[in-house]
Amino acid sequence: MINDNEKIGAVMVVGSGIAGIQASLDLANSGLKVYLVEKDISIGGVMAQLDKTFPTNDCSACILSPKLVEVGRHPNVEILTRRTVNAVEGEAGKFKVRMTKAPRFIDLNKCTGCGDCAKVCPINVPSDFNENLSERQATYRKFPQAIPSGYAIDKLGTSPCKAACPTHISVQGYVALIAAGKYKEALKLIKKDNPFPIVCGRVCNHPCETACMRGKVEEPIDIMHLKRFVADLDLKDETRFIPEKKESKGKKIAVVGAGPAGLTCAYYLAAEGYDVEVFESLPVAGGWLAVGIPEYRLPKDVLRAEIKVIEDLGVKIHLNTAVGKDIPFAKLQSDFDAVFIGCGTVNSSKLNIPGEDLQGVIHGVDYLKRVNLGEKVFLGDKVAVVGGGNVAMDAVRTAIRTGSKDVFILYRRSRAEMPASPEEIEEALEEGIKMEFLVAPKRVVGENGKVTGVECTRMELGEPDASGRRRPVEIKGSEFIVPCDALIPAIGQEADLDFVPKESGISINKWKNFEVDPVTFATTTPGVFAGGDVVTGPATVVKAVYAGKEAAVSIDRYLRGEDVAAGRAKDWTKGLADKADVSKVAKVPRRKYPHMKPEDRRTNFQEVGIGFTEEEAVAEAKRCLACGICSECYQCVEACIAGAINHDDTFEEETIEVGAVIAAPGFEVFDARLRGEYGFGIYQNVVTSIQFERILSASGPYFGHVQRISDGREPKKIAFIQCVGSRDTSCGNSWCSSVCCMYATKEAIIGKEHAKELEPTIFFMDIRAHGKDFDRFVNRAKDEYGIRYIRSMPSTIKELQQSKNLLLKYVQEDGSLIEEEFDMVVLSVGLCPPPEAAALAQALGIELEEHGFCKTALENPVETTRNGVFVCGAFGGPKDIPETVMEASGAAACAAGILAARRGTMITEEELPLESDLRGLGPRTGVFVCHCGINIGGVVNVPEVVEYCKTLPNVVFATDNLFTCSQDTAVKMGEVIKEQNLTRVVVASCSPRTHEGLFQENCEKAGLNRYLFEMANIRDQNSWVHMHEPEEATEKAKDLVRMAVAKAQFLKPLKPGQLTVNHATLIIGGGLAGITAALSLADQGYESYIVEKEPVLGGNYRKLYYTLEGLDTRKHLKSLLDRVQASKLIHAYTGATIKKIEGFIGNYKTTITTRDGEEQFEHGVVIVATGGYELETKEYLYGQSSQVVTQRELEKLIAEKEDKALKARSVTMIQCVGSRIPERPYCSRYCCSEAMKNALKLKELDPTREVTIVYRDIRTFGLKEDYYKKARELNVRFIRYDEDRKPEVIQQGDQLSLRVFDPVMNAPVEFKTDLLALSVGTVPNPENEEIGKMLKVPTNQDGFFLEAHVKLRPVDFATDGVFMCGMAHAPKLSEDAIVQANAAVSRASTILTKDFIEAEGKTAYVNKERCAACGLCEQNCPFGAISVNVVEACAEVNTVLCKGCGVCTASCRMNAVDLNGFTNEEELEQIYNIF
Repeated sequence: MINDNEKIGAVMVVGSGIAGIQASLDLANSGLKVYLVEKDISIGGVMAQLDKTFPTNDCSACILSPKLVEVGRHPNVEILTRRTVNAVEGEAGKFKVRMTKAPRFIDLNKCTGCGDCAKVCPINVPSDFNENLSERQATYRKFPQAIPSGYAIDKLGTSPCKAACPTHISVQGYVALIAAGKYKEALKLIKKDNPFPIVCGRVCNHPCETACMRGKVEEPIDIMHLKRFVADLDLKDETRFIPEKKESKGKKIAVVGAGPAGLTCAYYLAAEGYDVEVFESLPVAGGWLAVGIPEYRLPKDVLRAEIKVIEDLGVKIHLNTAVGKDIPFAKLQSDFDAVFIGCGTVNSSKLNIPGEDLQGVIHGVDYLKRVNLGEKVFLGDKVAVVGGGNVAMDAVRTAIRTGSKDVFILYRRSRAEMPASPEEIEEALEEGIKMEFLVAPKRVVGENGKVTGVECTRMELGEPDASGRRRPVEIKGSEFIVPCDALIPAIGQEADLDFVPKESGISINKWKNFEVDPVTFATTTPGVFAGGDVVTGPATVVKAVYAGKEAAVSIDRYLRGEDVAAGRAKDWTKGLADKADVSKVAKVPRRKYPHMKPEDRRTNFQEVGIGFTEEEAVAEAKRCLACGICSECYQCVEACIAGAINHDDTFEEETIEVGAVIAAPGFEVFDARLRGEYGFGIYQNVVTSIQFERILSASGPYFGHVQRISDGREPKKIAFIQCVGSRDTSCGNSWCSSVCCMYATKEAIIGKEHAKELEPTIFFMDIRAHGKDFDRFVNRAKDEYGIRYIRSMPSTIKELQQSKNLLLKYVQEDGSLIEEEFDMVVLSVGLCPPPEAAALAQALGIELEEHGFCKTALENPVETTRNGVFVCGAFGGPKDIPETVMEASGAAACAAGILAARRGTMITEEELPLESDLRGLGPRTGVFVCHCGINIGGVVNVPEVVEYCKTLPNVVFATDNLFTCSQDTAVKMGEVIKEQNLTRVVVASCSPRTHEGLFQENCEKAGLNRYLFEMANIRDQNSWVHMHEPEEATEKAKDLVRMAVAKAQFLKPLKPGQLTVNHATLIIGGGLAGITAALSLADQGYESYIVEKEPVLGGNYRKLYYTLEGLDTRKHLKSLLDRVQASKLIHAYTGATIKKIEGFIGNYKTTITTRDGEEQFEHGVVIVATGGYELETKEYLYGQSSQVVTQRELEKLIAEKEDKALKARSVTMIQCVGSRIPERPYCSRYCCSEAMKNALKLKELDPTREVTIVYRDIRTFGLKEDYYKKARELNVRFIRYDEDRKPEVIQQGDQLSLRVFDPVMNAPVEFKTDLLALSVGTVPNPENEEIGKMLKVPTNQDGFFLEAHVKLRPVDFATDGVFMCGMAHAPKLSEDAIVQANAAVSRASTILTKDFIEAEGKTAYVNKERCAACGLCEQNCPFGAISVNVVEACAEVNTVLCKGCGVCTASCRMNAVDLNGFTNEEELEQIYNIF
């Protein structure tokens, strides 16, 4: 057990959807440090993707964005994105958390969120935020209001092409740039790692193409020739790229050999500012490139152009200068600061067979050198070339071009083993060159000292040798002679290292190659480096280039005195992006590379490859799969002024210490492809519900226009299919996802609002509208919007080929088969455990239940199987946003209960800047006009409004923003306030109800008084109501802004007062919710007063015996009451009533009446837990027949083993008794679960007993669906009825007779039953209205208390300091009451943890000269904030109590009361500016 002083005053919240955000804010606002851990690049979760929220249809982004900004800039919330929790060690109060931080590749401390990086990114990938309906860049921000507002780079790993390339060029990068038409940028990227793109674009062996993932689809991308295409542009001086040369370092480097390795090393060292001299024994620069590769492959002018760039960098090339002969090697060592040797392999390997010295035997290296240096060489008509590499191919093709008529290849292996590039072999064959395989020369035959032929022997392939190729084995006695005039051996090359004296100390191996460090290319002698063929033996151009490049890095480090090897070794075989499934990638044929015709080319040295046209190159580049996602083109690096990009970012391990953990990783939507009969992923016009949300959204891929995917046409008929991936054992998902029925209804309503002619149809099994006002929402959809509901599950969907419409086949309740055509189908996909659930559970040390959701305690749904680790949101089971928010606050309360003693130990107090001194400054107004995506900008001409604003009096700055509520705009606003010295700010955007506080904070953080802010609502009051009148809407926007600007000039800085806070709490109601709230407050060290009118605590919970899940409620209640009795912080008053509640937030005084008289106590907040009552019904013979009971009475009969229940052979239950009717059009939420509970108990006691449930819709939401499934398996009979055909009950002797119309049978059904149980609904506490008046809080039309916001403030009242929980809010299950009670405590703690809170600034004031002391204002004030001072004969305002409602101002007949922020002067100025 950890002592309080050892506990850590911090909490880790894992997951940053609305659950994680709410939990974090509650904790941080209650004095605890919070680490908000998120695997993604930003917070917000699925709620950020939604268009609207039901049942109020509020804009989801609008109500979420203030929360995002609040948590983003909260000083006590540290947001840790791109994190994965690996392990949580320790115990409650003191956990050590180990995490992995994945690379983001953009430094959040530097990123300004400007988006310049995304603008230049050439990679487009499907946007996961838009559910793949649009594309985004590899450099991206998920959505404009994202927090953190910085960008990130999406990388799947190293692209295989880059890993396979010896120089590790960003192949995918330059291919992407070519596809985007950025040719200069592509060339610059290539030259970052290879100064010879023109050469390698022609003669590279292109291992990148072998690795290309496109090759798994059909053929690899023609990478080499794309390089040539862009490199050929470098031939022109006006487009030639020369890297910027750094300032001279004053040091000299000698390079031996002007081949690709040497010249590459020289290029990069010269660019670094070194003085480089190259020494070459040949009369031309280029090494083997110049004298070994024929001109038909690599034109000399092309090579010279590339070398000229190197010379233009200042590299001096000394030709005809042989080191060791013309200049000693030792002199290079003495005269230069470092030496690089890249002299290649200049000597040809011998065949070592008899006759090799005959005239007519010329080795390939020598032959090609002579021809390339301009010598006319004719070998005779019949020429044999021995070998299978590129030198052999070059020699044999050169021979035919120098006049030989019959030239052929002799190769000792098969064609499959030939090391030459396949293209070279193909081109040779096209030119008529013959190839003899599996033959080897044994001796050269000649006459008179001249070659006449070669004796060969036949070979066969044996086991593989060290090269991996099968070893050729001689077939004895198979010798034969091949006549020829000349023989060209081309079997290998070797280096000439005689110029290196032994005393140099440079080690040479047995193959006559230098021994070097494989990473640094350092030889055994300090200051001497080597690379290329002289190290590896004959290899490829691109390998030599790599050696030169890496050696240049080493030499630079060496001369700087740095570790030449540090951080350079890398295993390029790891972390490859080569695991993608490409089986469904559409095939796109590789562009055929254009060549000269064989008959036109075989007699000359013109270049064979003609090259791609621009159109061909771009088309070929677009075949790239972008398998690494980010192409590493580095355009973002150049675009980022802040220098925030870091492509070398890597994974890091981190450790933090916390006292508690809250798991809120959210959910994953069901993969609709698993329901193949619906054609998702095959038929374009079948979309998921989350995709349809994005379609509806103004910030979505189609800007809110409802359209089909296939043709962009607006659909007329849309079908919504429910329970896709829910309530479906065929895919293993037996649970109900709780939200689908409601979001389908919402989407249908919004869709119809967007497209007036739309005809939505919802196919369902049960409508599960079990939340507050949900049934009203469904009824509204039916009655006002004409949305059709069909109780059926379509069996199949077929696409009609021409129209792309969808034919649905379904069976109606009466059994008739229907086929109906729709334009579009929306699949209401279910909520599944997040994919990381198992790994997270293991890391947190908690258990999962059978479906993969978090296993929770029956006594508290936010407790996991590990003490100190809590859960909230959909990770604990599918649920809607209000339940998620309640659980988040509930989990926060439980975590805070553990750490209460450590509050304030790790927090940072926010310090606001001093307010600017505005004395002497007149109104200087800045106007910010919001596009709000297209919510405003799609109707109002925002740029025109901005220009108009600039003409208004006192406006010194005006601009527009895509989303003014985003964090980057908040930063920009603060900068503008300071730079422009603004004294007033006007924002023209959406609703002040959701955003005014946010914008006021922006002003405060910039040093401007928050009350010098005014807002014009040009969305709710303009663009939404005039969406089809853009010109009129634009003019109205100007009017609204003009009025706001006019008012703003008269605004005055206000100073709100401070209120002290009493740390006690009044809890009205002593049921389960009230008791739980009191205990939770006590855990956090706060005193509470429970006032309960009944003689005992417990409320409705006392009447329960067990829950559906099996909790013993009697035992549970006893433990709770024992804790209440034992607590010194809980004062319970039973049999008491509240007489009077006076005061305000932080300072309430309550008077109660008890059996012993009146008592009075003070407190800072109020929690209303007044509960509800079971409806007293007279339906179905209740109260007339002893065989008719309520479910609660049946539970008691079962639990107490009464014969009335035990001996009943048949029991029937009728659902929705008194619920979902015009008088009470709401669902009582718990009735279906209660029926299942009792039905299962009855079946458990006697499996043969007949149990029938007569229902309208079975609403066993969430994981309770399993109990419905179990009931069906136990043969509980279910009969549905319609509201207008209620069951009839008749007493017949000692039995009851039920008659009900069965829609499935399409006929009345009559049966007898021994016992009838009624699932009666819940009604609100009749005292709610009176308590509401005392507290000045409202109730809704049903009599339950009305929360501040149905989604995001479900336990708060609009009146500060008052909270609700339990059935005071709405009918609910006992576990919901527990959660909400803890949630109310969490919200209350945000006040109780403070000693002072700030009062409202916009308060009323009295002009004493005008006041007549009539008292009318005192009578009308709902907060008791104004009263008449009899002595002064005028009214006075208590600014602490005043809420700025304006009732007193409006009711004053003498115009003596005015309201700060809405003074007569300000309002009149607005009125004068209407026109």
